[in-house]
Amino acid sequence: MKVFSGRTICAVLLLLILVPSASGQAIAVDEKGRPWPGEEWPVSTPEQEGIDPVAIQTLVNEMSNGVYGLVDAFMLIRNGKVVADYRFEQDYWSVMARYDTTKHMYNYDHPDWHPYLEGTELHSLQSVTKSVMSTALGIAMDDGLIGGVASPVMPWFDDYEPYQTDERKQSTTLEDFLTMRSGIKWIETGGYSGDQHDTIQMELSDEWIRYVLERPMDRNPGTHYQYNDGVSVLLGKIIREATGKRADEWARERLFEPIGIKDFYWKISPDGEADTEGGLYLKTEDLARFGYLFLRNGVWNGEQIVSKEWVEAATSPIVPDIRPNNGRPDQGYGYQWWVVAQEEGKTSIFAGNGYGGQFVFVVPEHDIVAVFNGWNIHGGAQKSTFMALTSVILPALRN
Repeated sequence: MKVFSGRTICAVLLLLILVPSASGQAIAVDEKGRPWPGEEWPVSTPEQEGIDPVAIQTLVNEMSNGVYGLVDAFMLIRNGKVVADYRFEQDYWSVMARYDTTKHMYNYDHPDWHPYLEGTELHSLQSVTKSVMSTALGIAMDDGLIGGVASPVMPWFDDYEPYQTDERKQSTTLEDFLTMRSGIKWIETGGYSGDQHDTIQMELSDEWIRYVLERPMDRNPGTHYQYNDGVSVLLGKIIREATGKRADEWARERLFEPIGIKDFYWKISPDGEADTEGGLYLKTEDLARFGYLFLRNGVWNGEQIVSKEWVEAATSPIVPDIRPNNGRPDQGYGYQWWVVAQEEGKTSIFAGNGYGGQFVFVVPEHDIVAVFNGWNIHGGAQKSTFMALTSVILPALRN
């Protein structure tokens, strides 16, 4: 178990250099010559950045032809430069016509809400929201506003007493929540299309936080991985209690604005809290900014936005094998981040994953950020963009 105190922040001094870009505009680079995106990302080509262009074009053609289902966007960044940036237009009104399109923000079949927000470029991120929320929480911990990950979580919810109590709840730690080992029973029957799923029941309720707190325990905390959207809701509330600001406002001030994200939307639950289990919308290029922040160990343009210590802990396989023997590549889990690949307990690829096909992949060894935005909630795709990184992009590297 990694114990992150959050109270020691290493000072970072980076040499920033301004160099001319191909357009003649000066861009900032770090001491290794790696650029920082300004209003726009620096642009290159796959070939210039050591990637087989034929492989990338083949991937793009297959996405365009529907092989990967409903893909809305693909963006690939290597060495801090965009080498692929594609958008694919889908007629979601026709696609969703066969389903219930009652208009409300938690009906995933209503095209005003999913995947894009009311005709804007803001794309639903679903559970990638959790990775963003975790980062906002890490910043609060860096500031000393939240105790270490070994600290108990239930005191943050004293105002909600009485709720269904269990002696085991009182020993639950922040890390148990962050790593989905809360011990709280969470029914996933039928997936997100089934009305028995606890997430669906929570989203239909008027009191999300109380709904989660009332769930019974079925395991000892810290002993068993069980994906639980409700736990991410509780983590968002902890941000509010610790900082005095709702999670979306805290993230805007301390995370989004410092890395150049100006436009976003975050659903607000009936409790009046930001939906930190799946309610965030970002543009594709801004989701890439978030991935790039983690590629650069929490630094942006010379400023340490979130501590390197938090980045390393959050993306480590603290839960090393979340689904034994099922043959899936999502091998481990950190602090609301998925560990896609690891070698001897060390992360080599990590990702934020969202329901329907939103992925931000980070591959530090090869200086890569890859973003896919899609909306395959009813299946039917021949291939998954989740596998495109390891099956197409990484094999296409020439250096």
